Parts: sequence; structure tokens; C-alpha cells
Amino acid sequence: MTELRARDLSLGYGDRQVVTGLNLTIPEGAFTAVVGPNACGKSTLLRALVRLLRPRGGVVELDGRDLQRLRSRHVARELGFLPQGVEAPEGIRVAQLVRRGRYAHQSVLGTWGPGDERAVVGAMAAAGVTDLAERGVEHLSGGQRQRVWIAMVLAQETPYLLLDEPTTFLDIAHQYELLRLLARLRDEGRTVVAVLHDLNQATRFADHVVAMRDGRVVATGAPADVVTATLVEEVFGLPCLVVPDPVAGSPMVVPLD
Repeated sequence: MTELRARDLSLGYGDRQVVTGLNLTIPEGAFTAVVGPNACGKSTLLRALVRLLRPRGGVVELDGRDLQRLRSRHVARELGFLPQGVEAPEGIRVAQLVRRGRYAHQSVLGTWGPGDERAVVGAMAAAGVTDLAERGVEHLSGGQRQRVWIAMVLAQETPYLLLDEPTTFLDIAHQYELLRLLARLRDEGRTVVAVLHDLNQATRFADHVVAMRDGRVVATGAPADVVTATLVEEVFGLPCLVVPDPVAGSPMVVPLD
């Protein structure tokens, strides 16, 4: 059993302090949605959880070990990450990009095996990009490119998937398709962490919510316990009603005039 957690975490860029004294445990085998207003530290937290940002204080631990002390290949086999605004190399085709998700599983000699091929084919099918395999990534729409990046992360076959605003550039149908995919991966045993802007999508698909404001965690827990009218107004400054979603029964935020 692995556990991803932050203890007394402080993070920042240059002279700007973003997060101070943050404590958080990511529940294993759950779909965690990180929510909060812009510039509250959500993306900064995710970067620290995957070792792209070195803490100024405190520690991120994976299975009780300091993430900064682990080998890069080990981290890449455990933590799959999709950041915002990632750019593909010029001239690369979709299948080539998705295959790069297997680098952590390759030997020093770069041997490509049947398991690697199955992972790539399965990831492309899950992300709905199989028919784009021979297309140049630069010729795709924003939504298509986003699904290709998701396929590359899925091809890593990591137990943890961390995604920063993965629904960006996707139309509403593909947003829900992606969220259903993430929920299915959770059901299959993966641990999913996603920064989401849509509270109603977060409460419908995630089973654990982390609400942040001003670089701190305001509340964590099940959606029904976290997403209340009081918390939404405190975190987002939005007066609202929270009522049961008529389809899923999850909390649904209805803004007030």
C-alpha cells in the first residue's frame, strides 16, 4: 500500500510565498478533486506532489519516504502527471507522443515489448484518439491534443494519476467522457487527483474533495461534507444554494442572484 502526503508543506516562486504549513493526505484508491479560486495554490500543490517543485519547507512523502530522495525513474513509475499548457515537440505524430509515456518502463537499452504496445493501444483507446494515431499533433484541435496528452499519461500505467485542469479545451461532452474515464480508473484501483474548476463536476465524479483558498486547505472530505453553501461562499465568495443533483444525488451548487 502506498500513500502520498504533504507534511508542513511550504511552497513558492522567487519572492512569492504561495503555500505555508499545508498538511494533506491523498486517500489511496480514491478520486480526489482539488477546488478553489484562481491563484489559491492548487497547481502549485500538484507540482510539489509530483516533484516538479522543491518545497521551501516541510516534505512530500510517497509511501513514507521523502519524494525528493527517490530515484526519478521510480517516481515516474508511481506518479503520472498532466500539467496545464504542455506543448508537443514539432513534427511528432500522435502515436509517437503516446509511446513516450512508456519511458519509465524501458530498460537501459530501450527494449520495446508486447506489454508496452498493449499499454499504448489501450491508452489511446481509452482517451478516444486511436483514429488519430498517424496525425501530426500540431494539426489537431485543442480538445484533440488534450486527449492525446491524457493518453500519454495513461500509457505510463502509474498507480497515481495527477491532472491539472484536465477538462481545459474539451467541449462539454468530452469533459464528461473524461471524468467518467477517471472515475472508472478509480474503480479499477488507481488513485486519481485532479484540479477542477467546475464544482458540480467535482462533486458528481469525485469521492474526496480538497477545498483551498489563499494557499491553505480549508476543508477535505466527502463532497456532501465539504461542498456546502457556507463553504462555497467562504472559498469562492459566491452566495448559493446547494441542492441534490436530480440525476446523481450529489451536491449541486446553484448560484443566487
